[in-house]
Amino acid sequence: MYSEWAKDEIRIERLEVFAHHGVFPEETRDGQVFYVNAVLYTDVHRAGETDDLTYSIDYGDVCFFITEWMQGNTCLLLEAVAERLARALLLKYDLICGLDLEILKPHAPIKLPFGCVSVRVHRGWHRSYIGIGSNMGDRENYIKGAVEALKAHPFIRVKKMSELMVTEPYGGVEQEDFLNGALELETLLEPEELLEALHEIENAADRKRDIHWGPRTLDLDILFFDDICYRSETLVIPHPDLANRRFVLEPLAMIAPYMCHPVMGKTVSELLIGLGEISPCILPAQSGE
Repeated sequence: MYSEWAKDEIRIERLEVFAHHGVFPEETRDGQVFYVNAVLYTDVHRAGETDDLTYSIDYGDVCFFITEWMQGNTCLLLEAVAERLARALLLKYDLICGLDLEILKPHAPIKLPFGCVSVRVHRGWHRSYIGIGSNMGDRENYIKGAVEALKAHPFIRVKKMSELMVTEPYGGVEQEDFLNGALELETLLEPEELLEALHEIENAADRKRDIHWGPRTLDLDILFFDDICYRSETLVIPHPDLANRRFVLEPLAMIAPYMCHPVMGKTVSELLIGLGEISPCILPAQSGE
């Protein structure tokens, strides 16, 4: 999870809510009692110093929000209640950077002696760095459109963007120069979900994948995701060729010079220095590019 989650906690224990969730028709029709436990990760230092609620989370308001959400929505599964409520809380309260949320169902329809059943999730905001580039058509407009699409996504916040750089193509395929940059995002999406969102934005820009390392209207790559190492059939994090790509490191160093590569143990600035002198083919993008 997001390695920079605040370590302070606000706890809510056994909030009682009468709501209508369950697989069986009588559960959604008649309703039943649920209990909610929540640990809200935040930073209470300033609130503690000033004694001012505006610098903290109003746990009373959170309790009312949880109650209203659970009574205003109906889910079949406890898993869905926990997942959707966790996301709703993170979107509602900016000072909650992460949370543990447990939904307890003491009267579940189990025809055996039991104490309680529950589902607990651990969710929060992740930080990701994205490489962005284009070398076809109106390059600047393609990049601008991608940034606007990311800003419009309900589960993504664009926090920083580097200057754009004009760079020579990488990989040996003859083509036009690229316009490249880097973005810092906060997101509630998991890595594969974020990749899917980026692909949707690329596809909307008519991105083609006919030639490896070939020209493209828009290229969006996940460079880092928190400080995790991740590998699947479709995604590797950190980006496997990041350390060799000046056109990635140069703009990334503008917004995250001290981000440390979790495998190589070097910061972005150190990786960039390791590539030697700045190539003359990398120039600041001209205004109106």
